[in-house]
Amino acid sequence: MKVILLEDVKSLGKKGEVVDINDGYARNFVLPKKLGIEANNKNMNDLKLKKANEEKMAAQLLEEAKTFAAEMEKDEVVVSIKGGEGGRTFGSVSSKEIAAAYEAQCGKKIDKKKIQLTENIKSFGVYEVGVKLHPKVTGKLKVKVTELK
Repeated sequence: MKVILLEDVKSLGKKGEVVDINDGYARNFVLPKKLGIEANNKNMNDLKLKKANEEKMAAQLLEEAKTFAAEMEKDEVVVSIKGGEGGRTFGSVSSKEIAAAYEAQCGKKIDKKKIQLTENIKSFGVYEVGVKLHPKVTGKLKVKVTELK
């Protein structure tokens, strides 16, 4: 019997796959537990439409991430931090501070977990910080660290 899986099943396959399994296993385990549905014409057509819609949504999210990355590269965020002698800072600038400053200055939100700091920012100056907006899109953000007066 051909079955469309509605959830990941360890021994059978991933969600959305069409698998061929024994009739008894399908009738007694997979179908009653709502792990899959029978692969008839209607259900196969629904699966195709669902996959097409998911691909369309994924393409739209990718395009939105690319446009946001292009806008972000034009922006510059200024973070003020307490300083000491020789251009050094007390502490370092964290991704949380960068995200809060970006939201306050540019009016757009970035998740602090998506900001990729290669090393801790412990001195004054201008830095380029990577922001992972999508698995395929990483934007660059200029962060200017100044001394708090």
